[in-house]
Amino acid sequence: MKLISVCFAVYNNESGLTILYKKIVKELETNFPQYDFELLFVNDGSNDNSLAELLELKKQSNDNRIKVISFSKNFGQMAAILAGWHYAKGDVVINMAADLQDPPEQCVAMIKEWEKGSDVVISYRISHGTPLLNKITSRLFYKMLLPNVPPGGFDFALLGRNAMDAVNSIKEKNRFYQYDILWVGFNVKFIPYDKLERTIGKSQYNFVKRFGNFMTAFINVSYLPLRLMSFLGFSFAVAGFVYSLSILHAYYFKATPFQGWTPIMMLLLIIGGLIMLMLGVLGEYIWRIFDEVKRRPNYIVKDEYL
Repeated sequence: MKLISVCFAVYNNESGLTILYKKIVKELETNFPQYDFELLFVNDGSNDNSLAELLELKKQSNDNRIKVISFSKNFGQMAAILAGWHYAKGDVVINMAADLQDPPEQCVAMIKEWEKGSDVVISYRISHGTPLLNKITSRLFYKMLLPNVPPGGFDFALLGRNAMDAVNSIKEKNRFYQYDILWVGFNVKFIPYDKLERTIGKSQYNFVKRFGNFMTAFINVSYLPLRLMSFLGFSFAVAGFVYSLSILHAYYFKATPFQGWTPIMMLLLIIGGLIMLMLGVLGEYIWRIFDEVKRRPNYIVKDEYL
């Protein structure tokens, strides 16, 4: 029997995990009796009772298809996703949220597309209860980094074994997994779905985390900041050269004005600010180079319940 692996990154999802388990099992058993499946829950250092709920669920259900990986601390969603992909043994692997916002019945549509020959099936959101500001920033984020994907990007994805092995072969420290999935190529299919409103718990993503993810993804996949710095540096060098010629002309023709404090201060502030900005951008790239060179693992597993 072919094996379907469904991976969940778990962080403070107490009370919703049992409901999630029952829903996904019902969909898979009803629609794909010809397949076996495994459910991989990666506990990303939750500080609530998520791990206890998963272990109790595994014990009470006596379901060996439930597999739990627990980190030594919170390493972040990206690390939890990578761990799930590493442990998944399926012929097809589905990455799915553990907060009940991704409807389990969407897995059915994705698996059917895989059966038709798609190596990668991506579900993109067409509606959800996200605040307007988050919707706008999300659209801008994906428009800048992944212009060929539907607006709003994606998190819910299925990968066939070949595509999954290709993504797992990427050994970078700082990852933007949506970009990685598309970068490896293969036959990709996009299908829409309605993201459900969150009814249990609350979102763990605040502005700081969202901005941090943006910076990691932006620097990981784009050379635009470096090219922009080069363009600005060249532009200001040309402008400075032209301005220097005008000052030299004024000097020889005795037309140098006495009042020059304002333009000098403006130039100092603008150029000084640009220099600090450029140093900050270079620092971001250098820090990521340093992070890669250290070769620390993306996560540390404390316990395995397989």
